[in-house]
Amino acid sequence: MLIRPTLMRTDPFRDHDRFAQQVLGTAARPTVMPMDAWREGEEIFVEFDLPGISQDSLDLDIERNVVTVRAERPDVDPSRDMLAAERPRGVFSRQLVLGENLDTDKIDASYDGGILRLRIPVAERAKPRKIKIGHGDSHQVINA
Repeated sequence: MLIRPTLMRTDPFRDHDRFAQQVLGTAARPTVMPMDAWREGEEIFVEFDLPGISQDSLDLDIERNVVTVRAERPDVDPSRDMLAAERPRGVFSRQLVLGENLDTDKIDASYDGGILRLRIPVAERAKPRKIKIGHGDSHQVINA
């Protein structure tokens, strides 16, 4: 006799709550595309967790100072007899507004092990620099 594993559902609002958490996120579980960001020297790094996402389904766009990441996780094979389906499916995206002090023309992106990493350099115009002080007699002091 074959015993089939089953999962019990005791909360009729579980699916509604799960959908709201996936779309809106919670403090304990953020949106479907969690992100870390940090600065190392003159570069900003941003990593998005995208487990199970094919690199071919990723799309990265920038318009002005807004980076948009889009990803797609395919639907479950309808021939599968699913016991649990909690991972978000379909197309989802996230936008990141960058400060004016970053060089958006030199963004570098890589994808490895389900993590999309962006490397964004600080713009030259935003880096601290020395200003040379000239010598001259352009201003006269008049004693009164």
